[in-house]
Amino acid sequence: MVNGETTVLLTADEIRARVVELASEIRHDAGADGELHLLSVLKGGFIFLADLVRALELPVTVDFIALESYGGGMESAGAVRVRHDFEMSVYGRDVLVVEDIVDTGRTLAWLHRHVGAGHPRSLRTVALLDKPSRRAVRVNVEYVGFTIADQFVVGYGLDHRERFRNMPHIGELNLPVAGSGKTANRDEPASGPA
Repeated sequence: MVNGETTVLLTADEIRARVVELASEIRHDAGADGELHLLSVLKGGFIFLADLVRALELPVTVDFIALESYGGGMESAGAVRVRHDFEMSVYGRDVLVVEDIVDTGRTLAWLHRHVGAGHPRSLRTVALLDKPSRRAVRVNVEYVGFTIADQFVVGYGLDHRERFRNMPHIGELNLPVAGSGKTANRDEPASGPA
């Protein structure tokens, strides 16, 4: 699904191959007897989670958390609101947070504190996309799919106003500049929580 509203940044094949590589790295680090508890950040991470969990070939449990830091806008408000908390205990487990994108790092830093309060044995993060140029808070992201520039991206679970999640690729959203007939892509953060 390619349209005039987006420009392809990462193809479905590139994403698929990188997810398999990430799963291999995670599996190696988990060891032969490893079992992981995956905690996916909704909504943007659900497609990445589905592909990653199938590629891991490890015993896993899965839980979800829905966070909001953007309100309805495109700039992070900085405050994190829990829309749905995870349900399973993380105590003594090897937890892997599955994020779609890490932008400012504020939401992920908050999530690390929140999950850490449950005393997991280990806490690591895999992010499909990382935008270090936007980082406002230092966070550890042990596994990164792709490092991208400061672009507003959609597809493969990421959205703009709930649209574009179903695109099999990741595209840069071509945002119109008022009155110019041109498009601009920056001055807004990436899709999803910071």
